[in-house]
Amino acid sequence: MSEIEGGCNCGAVRYRLSSDPIAVAVCHCANCRRQSGSAFSVNVIVAGDAMSLSGDLTTYEDHDTESGQPVLRQFCATCGSPIRSLSAASPKVAIVKAGTADDPGRFTPAIHVWTSTALPWVEIPASLPQFPRNPR
Repeated sequence: MSEIEGGCNCGAVRYRLSSDPIAVAVCHCANCRRQSGSAFSVNVIVAGDAMSLSGDLTTYEDHDTESGQPVLRQFCATCGSPIRSLSAASPKVAIVKAGTADDPGRFTPAIHVWTSTALPWVEIPASLPQFPRNPR
């Protein structure tokens, strides 16, 4: 896959991913639903050092996590677009919101997590791996 670029609604934040995603995951947890403003969040998981970023991010430190370690939910300081999450429990990865990519159609989800809290009307393809919580 070639370099991936993306950014926020107003253009104040831009990023570049210099390596292929480790995974593309759909998360159904309540925190991701709230951050995305939707029924779930589609996340592109990449090596943290493969992401370069310009612009000002604001961080919400989310302590309501299964591990008890915070997740830094980062968004554009100007328009509020969610950009990425950084998890203290997985410090070597960045979890980038797929919808912020310039070409989000290239990210096909390969896994669904937190299916135990999925909304009842969301249909999860039976052919994809599913985990009631975070995979171990």
